[in-house]
Amino acid sequence: MTPEQQRIAIARACGWTAEQDSNGYWRAVSHKHGNAVELWLSERNVWSVGIPDYLNDLNAMHEAKQMLINKGLMWQFANQIIGTTCCAKGLSLQKLEQQDYLVFLASSTAELEAEAFLRTLDLWQETKTQPVTEESSVASAVRESFTTDQ
Repeated sequence: MTPEQQRIAIARACGWTAEQDSNGYWRAVSHKHGNAVELWLSERNVWSVGIPDYLNDLNAMHEAKQMLINKGLMWQFANQIIGTTCCAKGLSLQKLEQQDYLVFLASSTAELEAEAFLRTLDLWQETKTQPVTEESSVASAVRESFTTDQ
């Protein structure tokens, strides 16, 4: 996915919408904490200007992850962070130690969190240049490593 596609997918998953008023003006709208946040724009590029920069802002990703917490999906998200980090670094998941998982979780970038967020919600779309990670094998290997006595 392109960075723009990722930002739009995360924004939509977090409840952002793009709306056009009767005068032809576009706005990005988010309903946070019961209040509407509206960002008015005169052009259709509402998504590229109006929504948070999830791929470069850990604070924006922190807010997005609240939706995963509310849905009880943080374990799946953690699995995706570890799997995505392994793929990005060319590491084998089976050769990692428990401490490595914690380091990956604590030091993940906004870009990696964005990809893991989209993978957790099954919104990630592969491109031909990106490796495919099987979620089931990533999740099972992570679970095994945390439950195996060392």
